[in-house]
Amino acid sequence: MEKVARKDAEKEAPMLHLLGEVVRQELREFVVAAGMTALAVLLESERTEACGPRYVHQVGRVARRAGHAPGELVMGGRRVRVQRPRARSVDGREVELPSWRAFAVEDPLHERALTQMLVGVSTRKYRRSLESMPDGVPTRGTSKSAVSRRFVATTEAQMGTWLGRDLSEIDLAVLMLDGVHIDDHVLLVALGIDADGKKHVLGIREGATENATACTALLTELRERGLRTERTTLVVIDGSKALAKAVRDVFGSRALIQRCQVHKARNVLDQLPEEMRSSVREALREAYRSGDAVRAKRLLMNLARRLRDDHPGAAASLDEGLDETLTVMRLGLPRSLERVLSTTNAIENLIGSVRRLSNRVKRWRDARMIVRWTITAVTDASSRFRRIAGARTAMSKLVLALRTLDATNSAVESKTRVA
Repeated sequence: MEKVARKDAEKEAPMLHLLGEVVRQELREFVVAAGMTALAVLLESERTEACGPRYVHQVGRVARRAGHAPGELVMGGRRVRVQRPRARSVDGREVELPSWRAFAVEDPLHERALTQMLVGVSTRKYRRSLESMPDGVPTRGTSKSAVSRRFVATTEAQMGTWLGRDLSEIDLAVLMLDGVHIDDHVLLVALGIDADGKKHVLGIREGATENATACTALLTELRERGLRTERTTLVVIDGSKALAKAVRDVFGSRALIQRCQVHKARNVLDQLPEEMRSSVREALREAYRSGDAVRAKRLLMNLARRLRDDHPGAAASLDEGLDETLTVMRLGLPRSLERVLSTTNAIENLIGSVRRLSNRVKRWRDARMIVRWTITAVTDASSRFRRIAGARTAMSKLVLALRTLDATNSAVESKTRVA
């Protein structure tokens, strides 16, 4: 009996699946049809409000019915053709119905195109990604060129707004800088962390290389948009000398530079034979996890001395900027915050979002297109930002340390001016 029941169930399964598909299809068509009917009733009621009831004499009538005309509304990521009830004023001008104006705007289409691009739908597959419409409902606006035009228009507007944002309200505590290579261009990205532990993408600058000129231009632009550079700020960079020079040129003595420990370890290990990397990696990890800047420096200097004879390149790489890899450790912060701010991992995650989105593009037309896509990627990524772990207590200690340094620097500057 069980075998017979199982066989009957197996026979019925495809039929039930087919029935489910039919029900879903009919339900969707019913909902769309009901919505179309409701829209027609709504528009007609608005026309009645403007023109008065049919076949009723009305003193002082300000508008009259003018039949119907083909029109288009935004629905389900496309434009749908429907009949639009028309009304004209007594002097012959068209009377716009409020609901028609609301449903006819292009904004939802632009937002839908942008969302589809962000989740990986190509312009060629845009139509396939939408819910199907019932037969007999004329639609348009789903072609590759139409979707591409909407995406470009949306990202162009977004780029103009985004690049001109006022930054004066951000209470900046930490600035992270890094670059991403796209095609033959480098996009420099600046990420800020405020006193409450919130992350902010501050700006982007396109350049041919990650040189000091491009970095200085980016930081100068941020300052002109209101970013405060007269206070001591922790600046975390990947180890690039060009970035370090640009930071000092703009922030001066107010820049507290932290070189990324991950980049430093990678640069050292890349210059060693494979059989040595494990032990050296462990020695670097021990130093950077010690929690004591004096002990960490002693361990790193001993390691550099051991490498100097047989591997001078690795030793030189370790020596270069060694003190700046321990900047955060000297501030006496909680271990969780020290770990976050000793590397550029926070901005590397943002750069990863840019790479994932840019990898979908087969051909870059120009640098402006690259900037548009980059801004689109970082704007989307920033919508999912979370505060720094333990920000409420840990960040207050960082801010206190930075303001203490401010007071010390101000005192030194005052004595220098008096002298």
